[in-house]
Amino acid sequence: MLSVTMSPMASGAQRTGDERRARVRAARLYLVIEPHTGRSGTGESSTDDLVAEALAGGVDLVQVRDKHAREAEVVAAARRLARLCRDHGALLVVNDRPDLALAAGADGVHVGQDDAPVAEARRAVGPDLVIGLSTHSPEEIDAAAASPADYIAVGPVYRTATKPALEPVGLELVRYAAAHARHPFFAIGGIDASRVRDVADAGAERIAVVRAIQDAEDPRAAARALRAGLKRSCPREAVGGPAL
Repeated sequence: MLSVTMSPMASGAQRTGDERRARVRAARLYLVIEPHTGRSGTGESSTDDLVAEALAGGVDLVQVRDKHAREAEVVAAARRLARLCRDHGALLVVNDRPDLALAAGADGVHVGQDDAPVAEARRAVGPDLVIGLSTHSPEEIDAAAASPADYIAVGPVYRTATKPALEPVGLELVRYAAAHARHPFFAIGGIDASRVRDVADAGAERIAVVRAIQDAEDPRAAARALRAGLKRSCPREAVGGPAL
């Protein structure tokens, strides 16, 4: 396990837990990305450029997810992207690993049903980092209500190449989450500009995407189109929430 060392700059101490949770509630568009993803090659510059364009287009929250990279690579990428996110008023979370989130000075960690329990992750990161939890069924959404998670992801709504082994849950689970979830939730899985209005009409105010932005020729325009789809279906002032 990586030894956790943080500088005052890397710790993200300028944000309190309440500020981060307020940003999660205001967030509408969440990008999940691998550190070396890029449209024209690999490496940190292409990843950083892609994320910078996505943030400029309206992404509120970015997750670094790479189960195959070395720990030091994940931390280095997360530190760079955390700086980009702070410049745009967005949040940066790390997938699966509370220790790497702390080492990177991230704003939080996202865990799945088969990862560390949320209560264990909370003990590891303390009160000021946000914790997200993946859910795939009504039972998991209900169980999350009693957990110290700050938000949940609901999906995969549609079949997705990112996680082909998971059966899609469809819009019915989005409707269930809209009616029963106690935490802010992000619908995720196969959502693109052609589907975002259906997902929003089912009750989702927030979405998370991978390929809809990652594979786009113009990530900034793709992010704007996704936000526009949400806004047309959820024309409340909260959509595209306030900068904090």
